[in-house]
Amino acid sequence: MSRTFRPPRALLPRKTVPSRAPAPSTRSPSRRIEATFGFVDLAGFTALTEEHGDFDAADMATRFAELAHAALGQGDRLIKTLGDAVLVTSPTPGGALDLTERLLSSAVAERTLPALRAGLHHGAAIERDGDVFGAAVNLAARVAAEAYAGEVIVTAAVATAARERGLPVVDIGPVALKNVSDAAVLSSVGFMVGAIESAIDPVCQAIVDRRAAAGQLRFEQAVYWFCSLTCAAAFASNPQWHVAPSQRGR
Repeated sequence: MSRTFRPPRALLPRKTVPSRAPAPSTRSPSRRIEATFGFVDLAGFTALTEEHGDFDAADMATRFAELAHAALGQGDRLIKTLGDAVLVTSPTPGGALDLTERLLSSAVAERTLPALRAGLHHGAAIERDGDVFGAAVNLAARVAAEAYAGEVIVTAAVATAARERGLPVVDIGPVALKNVSDAAVLSSVGFMVGAIESAIDPVCQAIVDRRAAAGQLRFEQAVYWFCSLTCAAAFASNPQWHVAPSQRGR
């Protein structure tokens, strides 16, 4: 019986694949910019979603994005929306303060929106495809996370511009921020927006007109106002949790 000889695998001829030229890069050109970066979000949005439902929360986030776009001034940009937050840029710290004041004022007029909070930082970043990247952007986000409902927290350059404008500025001092190597010196800027009839619902953080509130409750010598009976009932079931400092504006 004849046998077929099979050469070792190493001796078999191999097919060669022609080399291909590297594909051309599709990366868009980048440029370094200097600007004031601002993160503004709806305070207590998670609690608001739990109390009012997904559809109402989505409507509020959409309306907030519309207000942010309408508040833009010359040179300002709405970089992107991030659910309940927006990232905006302004050429100067003063311009960022003006933009923030316009947005806060328009949000107060919208009685269905919760209070806003914001963080502003001036620095350099990389711009590419309409987005911005870099340590300065990350720092602005961390600064915003430190703010309570209705508060605007800023870094040094923005605080200086606020003082020059005659805005109230309270020095917070050096604060260690998550994933930031050095402590950042922060200040809180006061904006006189809204009517004296306004209050903040402690459950969902919505701005409530006391004249049209669904109800009010007294707890530990303080009076709290509510946008709905649902929020009033939630507060009554556990008032300590809703007025705890760690919960305000988070």
